[in-house]
Amino acid sequence: MPKTAVITGGAGGMGLATARILGHDHRVVISDVNGQRLDDAVTELKELGVEADGVVCDITDRAAVTALFTRAGESGPVTAVVHTAGVSPQMGSADTIIRINALGTIHVTQAALAVAGEGFALVNVASIAGHMLPGFLIPKRAYKLADVDVERFTQKLVAAASRGPKASRPGSAYSLSKNFVIWYSQRQAAAFGAKGARILSVSPGSFDTAMGRLEEASGAGKLLDHAALKRFGRADEIAELLAFCAGDRPGYLTGTDILCDGGTRAGLTLKGMIAMARGA
Repeated sequence: MPKTAVITGGAGGMGLATARILGHDHRVVISDVNGQRLDDAVTELKELGVEADGVVCDITDRAAVTALFTRAGESGPVTAVVHTAGVSPQMGSADTIIRINALGTIHVTQAALAVAGEGFALVNVASIAGHMLPGFLIPKRAYKLADVDVERFTQKLVAAASRGPKASRPGSAYSLSKNFVIWYSQRQAAAFGAKGARILSVSPGSFDTAMGRLEEASGAGKLLDHAALKRFGRADEIAELLAFCAGDRPGYLTGTDILCDGGTRAGLTLKGMIAMARGA
């Protein structure tokens, strides 16, 4: 049976670029909430010789995520998952962002754990924004609710993101949600390890995707002032990292986050972060 890779958000820039790479030696099942975009992406992959299927999936719905993994496993064992699905501050309210980015990651991670076996890998996409949250603003008590009461967890994170001015709430929700993705991926490492499987997160900086360009004027562009590489990253560059992490070769890589930001965080001082926050 062929190996199967599941890629959420697989019709988007990073997800589709990753599918092109993993499709060299995997059957690829991509998901998205937009059926037309999904059909177009599957057609493109098949034209490249990739064995691909598409499944419409709302990751905020646990039953839909379970159905995605069931469908993916019908033609071969699922050995890799790359979870790129998510939204940015310009794409929704604080509640929407928390539900898609944080609750959605819980659903995908738990569904992945249920099918994980020896050699399996899950790569969750976080963000440089998750690294820029001051420690005193990280609600780790709320994070710990993720495994016991997801609705209360969601309410707590939305409340935490809603403490500031209304205009800043989507940005706060995004940073919180991506910080949670990093934390949760590390927390689940032991559970995956018990099955001989791996889990980690990758945190992109400013990338030249539709979502990245949507955020250009509200922060992604300003980050380049602090970067070592004064340009947006390309979708194929982050896809190479995501596909490598989900593959067989980095077999001892788990329970950590990889920051891929063109040297932005290395050059961003506290003064710079405060200036950016005030500018927003």
